[in-house]
Amino acid sequence: MKINVWVLVLVCTAFIQAPLYAKGDPAKGKILAAQGDGSGAPCATCHGAQGEGMAAAAFPRIAGLNADYALQQMLAFQQDKRVNPVMTINVDNFNQQQLADLAAYFATLPVTPATTPTAPPEQLALGKKLALEGDWDNYLPPCSSCHGPNNQGVDGNFPGIAGQHASYIKQQLELWQQGQRKSDPVQLMEVIAKRLKPEQIDAVAAYLASQPAQADQ
Repeated sequence: MKINVWVLVLVCTAFIQAPLYAKGDPAKGKILAAQGDGSGAPCATCHGAQGEGMAAAAFPRIAGLNADYALQQMLAFQQDKRVNPVMTINVDNFNQQQLADLAAYFATLPVTPATTPTAPPEQLALGKKLALEGDWDNYLPPCSSCHGPNNQGVDGNFPGIAGQHASYIKQQLELWQQGQRKSDPVQLMEVIAKRLKPEQIDAVAAYLASQPAQADQ
């Protein structure tokens, strides 16, 4: 039996709420990004001078990322809902307003062009199908069901994943599979990720990385 697409839409939208966070100041965020939190390194050490990330180390692109989403994730690291020793030590001394300032700053940065595809055409084709059409017979909805048209993201609830580094997408899907990410109120991504085969993860990561990203508006 196939999943009704409208059921998934209801699940995706049921937990969308208006942000309750303080508005960030990009100018202050730029200073904080360069200084670090006092115990860790400046953001550019891992995420690059322009927030472009570092594919070889699976450090994500954060330039152009929705500010509310970025803030939620930094809070999740502080609250151990996401576990990454590198990130935790670099944000643990920031208060929520400072995190909001950082998120606002990176949201203003232009996104870098998508990487030139190096994956085989058949792998990209599989990734495109999973990202845009899904595999309903195996209870796999398309990424775009929640992440929006062309996977550009939906406000602060579902991040833009088009143009993100394949290494990071793969890493995070595997963490969802392992139950190591707890930042989703209903753990929807954990359920979906656990249905993916390794070759499907590789394919969807390669396809999404090859797609152009848009900065949050």
